[in-house]
Amino acid sequence: MEFKNLLVKVEDGIGWIIVNRPEKLNALNWQTVEELDGAFAAFAEDDAVRVVIFTGSGEKAFVAGADITELVNLDEEKGRDYARKGQKVTELIESFPKPVIAGLNGFALGGGTEFAMACHVRVASTNAKMGQPEVKIGLIPGYGGTQRLPRLVGKGRALELLLTGRTIDAPEAFRLGLVNAVVAPEELHKACVALAKEMTANAPLALGLVIKAVNKGLDRPLDEALEKEAKYFGRVCATEDSVEGTKAFLEKRKPNFRGR
Repeated sequence: MEFKNLLVKVEDGIGWIIVNRPEKLNALNWQTVEELDGAFAAFAEDDAVRVVIFTGSGEKAFVAGADITELVNLDEEKGRDYARKGQKVTELIESFPKPVIAGLNGFALGGGTEFAMACHVRVASTNAKMGQPEVKIGLIPGYGGTQRLPRLVGKGRALELLLTGRTIDAPEAFRLGLVNAVVAPEELHKACVALAKEMTANAPLALGLVIKAVNKGLDRPLDEALEKEAKYFGRVCATEDSVEGTKAFLEKRKPNFRGR
């Protein structure tokens, strides 16, 4: 798939997906959402990719929101389709079988916050801004913001942000648990890569099953969630990587994981 609005590359086991519309502060239009769908789907099947870093080009924005020019003429049916397309891609990211790290290098508003929340881990630069300002223009979040934000920061805090449309800075996002770390802008790339390498040192199949166990169990009663965990634990015990990892530990050496 050719990309007009993304920069896509693979380096040392890290797949990079970079929204590249700096003249629009990397705002999401329909084509960009389609390209994100294709890029993540391709990386899911690429054995050379062990972890994905998702960020924006330039120094001002991760994704500054939706391209408002595409929202002006939406009716009920088109609006529903527009939301469902974005939700499909955020669900793809959330359930991605490899870790996805969001590198928030500036504005991450509206759809930018929604796409960031779908990632497994979020690292923000000190100049990052997050928020769901949709109510300020008569809309509501449509890419999962009303659902993921309460799950990350709690219902009360989420409703405060959703109902005011307030923008928050990186330290506040960290305090609320919306991001995992805050670093200087010039350190963001290095911090994301360091985190990615820490993850890629672990067994690929185990990483995927951790993601699946958390996603499948989070909103279930504890007994059902524990049953899911036991199921996935049994599955990973049957892998070659499990045998290699436990042997390596006992033999006091570095494991050689092969994703099998």
